[in-house]
Amino acid sequence: MKRRRKGTSGKLLMKGLLTFCVIFGIALWYYQTRAYYEEETDVAEITAYGDPWPVSNYRGINADTSPLKLRACFEVDWDYAPSVEFRDVAEPLVAPSWFDCFDAKQITLDILNEKATAILVAENEVYGFSRYVAHYEDGRAFMWRQINACGEASFAGDTLPEGCPPAPES
Repeated sequence: MKRRRKGTSGKLLMKGLLTFCVIFGIALWYYQTRAYYEEETDVAEITAYGDPWPVSNYRGINADTSPLKLRACFEVDWDYAPSVEFRDVAEPLVAPSWFDCFDAKQITLDILNEKATAILVAENEVYGFSRYVAHYEDGRAFMWRQINACGEASFAGDTLPEGCPPAPES
């Protein structure tokens, strides 16, 4: 009669479970931070309310999976008067850590402290999402999309606020 060593099957099960967790964790991290993003560098202009505006040194990321994945860093030579109109509305979303030119926390602080001007360049470009640019006096600029009041109401199933275009049919 063979004697079985105690705990061998439990150790094997634990090793298998830990291996699965490590592989799953790596895959989850990759799909949350790297997958689907496409880098863009050959952009010479952006569109703001239907008009093209020249940019240089453009570095951006975007994805078809969500309008919120847009982030961009670039330089401009625009004649834009500083305004606080969108200071309390514009909220840059955090970019993946590997996209190091876009620091959402610093951009937000600079907008609130009037070191940068937030410009609404497109409203409902993708229904429910607005595109903003933070413009600095030295010519640096940063672009992102964020959900707007129309999108929040539409996605929550609430009545659309006044001034919102009708939500597209799904």
